[in-house]
Amino acid sequence: MPEMSLLLPLLAFLLAIGAFAGVLAGLLGVGGGIVLVPAFFYSFQVLGYEGPQLMQVCLATSLATIVVTSVRSVLSHNKKGAVDWEILKSWAPGIAIGAVVGVAVASNLRSDVLQGIFGVLAMIVGLYMGFGRSEWRLGPEMPKGPRRAVMSPSVGFLSVLMGIGGGSFGVPLMSLHNVPIHRAVATAAGFGLVIAVPGVIGFLMLEVDPASRPPFSIGAVNLIAFAIIVAMTLITAPWGVKLAHSLDPKPLKRVFAVFLVLVSINMLRRSFGF
Repeated sequence: MPEMSLLLPLLAFLLAIGAFAGVLAGLLGVGGGIVLVPAFFYSFQVLGYEGPQLMQVCLATSLATIVVTSVRSVLSHNKKGAVDWEILKSWAPGIAIGAVVGVAVASNLRSDVLQGIFGVLAMIVGLYMGFGRSEWRLGPEMPKGPRRAVMSPSVGFLSVLMGIGGGSFGVPLMSLHNVPIHRAVATAAGFGLVIAVPGVIGFLMLEVDPASRPPFSIGAVNLIAFAIIVAMTLITAPWGVKLAHSLDPKPLKRVFAVFLVLVSINMLRRSFGF
């Protein structure tokens, strides 16, 4: 059991990360998971948890927070009529299937392999955020038929491997297929719920080595980190929304893209043992 001298700094760090993730989600429409997973990883490492399943704990705990924040986000967006329920209903089954497969795969990978996967995917997301253009299009409408049958599970699968909700992949996907950005952000919140619920259920049943499991964990979900992050993001997400209306988010998004690329490089470095 970690000493209190280590637990108190961890609690303070999680409070700060939760506040940052909430503001970021409200300001840029980026899910907090892409910040939470590396933050969990570094903070748990400081406490001495460096076992082969540490990344599973980080992914699972991040997904658990997304269940709560996605519900709140979907309800909020739905009041404004922004959620495209046709897209959500037609894509949800495939996304859920992909999430279940993602849990099965992630449960059997070593922490360093998952770090490498996170690093590569975070690099792609960061580069898109930094260099993507709002006018880019892959098609006039969301894919249907065989394309949807392939793409929807891919969204769920890749999101679980990163411990993130629907924003990082869902928003670009919808934007590239001519869905207005506000509707894309609202609908992607629904994607997040479809990803997180089966993901968390699967990770709750995962047996985790004590060397990788911080105290107060059920399966791979750490309850302390979950509670602190949810509390802070619920408080600070509205602050980010207010800031979004008073600031130009484009330069901020590029700054975050640089941050994300640096995080991904560090994850890849650690994955290869450098």
